[in-house]
Amino acid sequence: MSQISEEAALHGVDIVGPTDGQPVVFVHGAMFTRKLWAPQRDALSDEYRVIAPDLPGHGTRLDETFRLEPAIELLDDLIETQADGHAILVGLSLGGYVSTEYASRYPEKVDGLVVVGSSANPVGRMEAVTRVVGTVSRLATRSDRVEQGIRRAGEKWVRERDLSPEIKEEIIDSGIYPRQFGEAGPDLRGKDFRSALSTYPGPTLVINGARDLIMQRGAEDHAAATNNAYIATMDGAGHICNLHRPDAFSAVIRKFSSEIV
Repeated sequence: MSQISEEAALHGVDIVGPTDGQPVVFVHGAMFTRKLWAPQRDALSDEYRVIAPDLPGHGTRLDETFRLEPAIELLDDLIETQADGHAILVGLSLGGYVSTEYASRYPEKVDGLVVVGSSANPVGRMEAVTRVVGTVSRLATRSDRVEQGIRRAGEKWVRERDLSPEIKEEIIDSGIYPRQFGEAGPDLRGKDFRSALSTYPGPTLVINGARDLIMQRGAEDHAAATNNAYIATMDGAGHICNLHRPDAFSAVIRKFSSEIV
């Protein structure tokens, strides 16, 4: 495992890698924490300044409820104080939408944008889907028994990945937070992230797992929203493709960075 400063860890942020390395900020998806990125943190911190925070409602920020605006403020504070005012942003699922909105607002601070499992735009029919999924999730996870069952299933899923025992335990020990999946939906539905993406002029990489059919369906339209986008498909991977194929995912991020910086 890379060496993470005790002070940073206490504040819910992993910061590793050379201080003069290209900053890369990784933003996790709903239910997981910053430890979702442990494989990429360890693979890339030899060259890059890797920064991975907990989003509101997750991990060390469990006492908060996820909302988009505080998440944007969190990213901006990290980029200003820990990344010298600029970074490559890599966001998965919920983190991809947060990163897209951030890049739209602060394009001068984003060297490159990587959106993973975030190609479905929650407007039109997808707004209705987002509303239904969010409502069902919120109602279901009011039951402690259901929430515990989802948490156990998530832990089992992590243990079945091709990861080192240390990284598996790190991800599991940081916790899985099913209730935040339902909390995020109302904040995202109806928001046109594709339009937000179109205002970001920098290089964009759209990544999806080949088995993530809903996100795959929107990948080309998502990439077409900007004139400077690439598409990558991770064969044999689902929604959380950075854990399905961690080495291949890290290689794609390294290649994207080397081409744009």
